[in-house]
Amino acid sequence: MPQHFHLNDYTIYTGDLRDTFPDWLRERGYVQVILVTDKNTHRHCLPVFLEKAGLPGTIPVIEIPAGEQHKNLDTCGLIWQGMLDIRLDRKALVVNLGGGVIGDMGGFCAATWKRGVDYVQAPTTLLAMTDAAIGGKLAIDFQGIKNTIGVFRNPAAVFVDPVFLQTLEKRELRSGLAEVLKHALIGDPELWRLCTAGFQVHGGSIHGLGSPWYLEASIAVKTRIVQEDPYEKGLRALLNYGHTVGHALESYFLESAEPLTHGEAVAIGMICETWLDAPEKAIGIAEMIFRVFSHRRIPESAFPELWNLMLQDKKNTAGQIRMAVPGEASFTMSILEPTPEKIKDSFLFYNSLTPNP
Repeated sequence: MPQHFHLNDYTIYTGDLRDTFPDWLRERGYVQVILVTDKNTHRHCLPVFLEKAGLPGTIPVIEIPAGEQHKNLDTCGLIWQGMLDIRLDRKALVVNLGGGVIGDMGGFCAATWKRGVDYVQAPTTLLAMTDAAIGGKLAIDFQGIKNTIGVFRNPAAVFVDPVFLQTLEKRELRSGLAEVLKHALIGDPELWRLCTAGFQVHGGSIHGLGSPWYLEASIAVKTRIVQEDPYEKGLRALLNYGHTVGHALESYFLESAEPLTHGEAVAIGMICETWLDAPEKAIGIAEMIFRVFSHRRIPESAFPELWNLMLQDKKNTAGQIRMAVPGEASFTMSILEPTPEKIKDSFLFYNSLTPNP
């Protein structure tokens, strides 16, 4: 049965798209509908979406290159040009079919097209289903800095169909687990307990993902925080747990021969940021993370550049790096203002860890 999560002005629908999207679309009465995909979701997800969504006639599709390296103004230009070619008007609907990059960039382009047209998120990755598609934060990267240009604008709806998880490579599935673990740590001890008991990794496969329980529990944490603090004036900063360090690592490795996924970077970030506040707790978190993620050593030569990347973080105030970490109780937080020396020590701590056999 589909489950609905109601926020102030939109709803998140989980379950089979057949049971949610067609009825919702008919009630809205849009004069145009277009889809934004990347190369991967166009191939693997679009046929499934079209079969389930019950869209009338032929729907225009704007396809863009796949990958974080394309989350920039140049690619936005491709989307806006496609909207211009289609003659997209203000009573249209943009459907973003993809992961976090598509949701962020397609939403950003919709929010800025003719001062804003409606969009919905149809996330196809675990990361997007549990985090990126929810909350109305839209952004693109600029000059190698993550999410520097962006706006707040809520979607008209979010449609989470777990069927798309079957299209993911194992590495992308793992990447999304970082956000599930983050939500467990900040707001759901039972979800954390179930994760530690339920997720086992054998021969590159993750066991314990056959049920949507973790999806709904993770979404519940995200929606509670977004509902309470839609514009990140307070508690919503907690959703950035692991992301100050994580975004810096993601940006640093993006142009390397072996880029990190967003989830891989955030997983490292959660270990490092927890160590800054509670070293013993960081050891336990690392043990769980290494059941899912491999250990990626951070070159000591990169420490100064990583610090400079963190200085660009949006949460900073007056040049001081600020990061939120979970408090003792659920939905509470501490704000840290670490020095470069403490950040360096957290990297050295992470490098010293021995992954699970």
